[in-house]
Amino acid sequence: MKKKSPSCNFCGASIEEVERLLTGPDSVAICNKCIQACHKLISSGKSEKQATDSLQPTQNEQAEVYLPSPSELKKHLDKFVIGQDNAKIALCVAVYNHYKRLYSGNSKKFSNEVEIDKSNVLFVGPTGSGKTLLAQTLARFLQVPFAITDATVLTEAGYVGEDVDSILVRLFQAAEYNVQATEKGIIFIDELDKIARKSANPSITRDVSGEGVQQGLLKILEGTIAAIQPKGGRKHPEQPLVHINTRNILFICGGAFETLDKVISRRVNSYGGMGFGAEVLSKNEIKIGEILSKCEPEDLISYGLLPELVGRLPVIVSLNELDEAALLSILTEPQNSLVKQYTKLFAMDGIELSFTEDALNAIVKKTIEQKTGARGLRTVIEKILMPYMFEVSKYREQAVLKIDSNIVEAAIAKNKR
Repeated sequence: MKKKSPSCNFCGASIEEVERLLTGPDSVAICNKCIQACHKLISSGKSEKQATDSLQPTQNEQAEVYLPSPSELKKHLDKFVIGQDNAKIALCVAVYNHYKRLYSGNSKKFSNEVEIDKSNVLFVGPTGSGKTLLAQTLARFLQVPFAITDATVLTEAGYVGEDVDSILVRLFQAAEYNVQATEKGIIFIDELDKIARKSANPSITRDVSGEGVQQGLLKILEGTIAAIQPKGGRKHPEQPLVHINTRNILFICGGAFETLDKVISRRVNSYGGMGFGAEVLSKNEIKIGEILSKCEPEDLISYGLLPELVGRLPVIVSLNELDEAALLSILTEPQNSLVKQYTKLFAMDGIELSFTEDALNAIVKKTIEQKTGARGLRTVIEKILMPYMFEVSKYREQAVLKIDSNIVEAAIAKNKR
């Protein structure tokens, strides 16, 4: 995200667009135009509602916002994320509709018509399949505040751990303490499957890190005005609070949902079954991504998510498990591929790094064995290159470093000992 210049918290005007911008505690700012408007409103004796309406920027005052189309968003994602075309299309359409709804709400042409609810997104897919990267890349492209949180560290309010409101604190901090920017941001909640109930039946005992967190997420996912502490931590009566409206914040949740494929399979009878007409597939023929693509809300409820929470995540996007071809492409093709990153890293020391095709294939095979997805590629490469990075001065004299399959196999064998 590009660093934004200070702006007025009332009208949104940047420091370059106004004559004066006064900054108060917690980086709250107000411009000279809003100060003059406030003075006129106080002098005129208007009601609180009239005063609030008068401070809203008019349609002509609002900066024109360019929103890329879903196809343009996908084209950008293709530069950084390999494969997952169905997931990209679903995500791009959801994000486009969300911000189209947000920006058109400022237009008089649409403001008095049907009110459109937001559609939060749920990613379902194996670990390392690109869930976080997809959300992060889109947020960076749209230049909106973005925050990632792990659902496993959250607890119900009043217990040891982080409250659900801490999610909003992270986004507020990512938005450089700008309320208006925060309310247009994106929050990615990872490991949502880890807070699922053990069964679809309500819990008798207090489940503060599971069902309790799900209950806490309901309001902020749907849209509420939450009072947060700008610096985080537990709420204290004497500390000032900032109020954030979550109605226009897009929430993208993700999780591996490891046994969800079995829940879906039981429902649709994807493999195995009874009767002469039943289709029987071996486990090697089953692709988890294909099963997850058939996921319905009832499957998520059976897995352990609250029906109310599932209802607030209407867009369910499934991701495929990455095969050898996809992992090989991830190594070399994206704009920020690992091979390009490490090549640049060694080039800073005057060393020309290269990988043979056999070496790349060996790295991919090792990653598949570890079942860690695309994240595992970096782990394997780090182990291979660690000795060379440690003795970088030695290889600086040679100026060329070529990694072949023998080097890869030797590094893998050494780490097995």
